Amino acid sequence: MDRSLELYIETFSTPEDPVLEDLYRQTHIRFINPNMISGHLQGKFLEFISFMIKPENILEIGTFTGYSAICLSKGLRPGGKLITIELNDELTSFAHSYFCRAGVESKITQLIGKAQDIIPGLDLMFDIVFIDGDKREYIEYFKLIIDKVNPGGFILADNVLWGGKVVEDETNDPQTRGIINFNTMIRNENKIEDVIIPIRDGLMLIRKKGK
Repeated sequence: MDRSLELYIETFSTPEDPVLEDLYRQTHIRFINPNMISGHLQGKFLEFISFMIKPENILEIGTFTGYSAICLSKGLRPGGKLITIELNDELTSFAHSYFCRAGVESKITQLIGKAQDIIPGLDLMFDIVFIDGDKREYIEYFKLIIDKVNPGGFILADNVLWGGKVVEDETNDPQTRGIINFNTMIRNENKIEDVIIPIRDGLMLIRKKGK
C-alpha cells in the first residue's frame, strides 16, 4: 500500500492505545524481526473482530511480544480466556509485563513450547484461533485446531500474502512454500469458507461451517 494512503487510513482510524504504542516502539528497539508485531491497523482490526464475535475462548499460535494477544483479549466475554503459545521463552516476561500494563493479564494464559506438542492437550473449544507462528507449519496448526473450533467459529491466519511472494512462479523458500501450500489446502477444504483481507501482509478469515 502507498505510504501516504496508509497514513491517511491511520489518521482516520481510532488512535493507537498508548500501551500498545509503547509496546510497538519497544519491540522495534529491543528485538530482532520486529516486523512480526501486528501493529496499529491490524491490531485494531483484530480487536474489532473479537468484539463482534464476543468469544469465550481464544487460542493464539505465536505470541511474540504480545500485541495481538492484547487486542484480541479485549473482546472476550466476561470470564473468557485467551491462551497464547510461544516457542521462545525469552519473550515471556516482556509480553506479560505489557499484559499487566494493559490490564488484561487475568484473561491471558501464556504457554511456552511447540504448538504441535501443546494443542493436543488443550481440553477446550475455541471461538477464535489466530495463527501467526512458523509459516512452514501452518498446515500442521490447522489440522490440529480445526476440530477444536466451535461450529461457526473463526480461524484467522496472518501473513498469507507473504510480501507478494505467493504469486511468484517458482520458489524454493520454505516459508513461502509453507504459505502457498496452506492457502492451496484451505481453498480445497469443504468444512470451511474463507476470505483474504489485504491488510498488512494478508489476513485470512476462515469460518468453520455448521452454525
